[in-house]
Amino acid sequence: MTQDPIDSIAHLIQVALTPVFMLSGVASLLTLCNTRLARVSDHMEDVTHRIDSDEGTDAQTHARLVRHQIRLRRRIFVLDCSIVLGGIGGASTCGAALALFLGSLHDSQTISWLIFLFGAALSCTVGALAVFLVDTGLAWHGLRRDGVLPRPSPASSNK
Repeated sequence: MTQDPIDSIAHLIQVALTPVFMLSGVASLLTLCNTRLARVSDHMEDVTHRIDSDEGTDAQTHARLVRHQIRLRRRIFVLDCSIVLGGIGGASTCGAALALFLGSLHDSQTISWLIFLFGAALSCTVGALAVFLVDTGLAWHGLRRDGVLPRPSPASSNK
């Protein structure tokens, strides 16, 4: 019994789209991490400004602010790692869907436009996630360049 080409293509899309539903969870994770990163970065900027202004703060308060700044630096690093891993996970999910889609084609008759459009949708999603990772890298670089996230001094790296 031969399958109707439309049913075959519909089944092919269902099989390829199944892993893409995971992207909803990945997108929520990326949104959460990005929002938290923005809040932590704003807080880091405030703490750095308070340390730099040093308006009559005593040594104990200054030390507390420096410790807080170190914790914020760690949080920024962890959130960036989470965003990078989430982006790679999302891109991998799209890659898996694309692989399932292309792997299913060898035994079925294809409709050129459907294959082109669905493949383009998956490819663009992978590209969007890759560009998001580049943006994260640029943001990290900007924080360091602007002095919001200072480079560790050689003395602090020996501890």
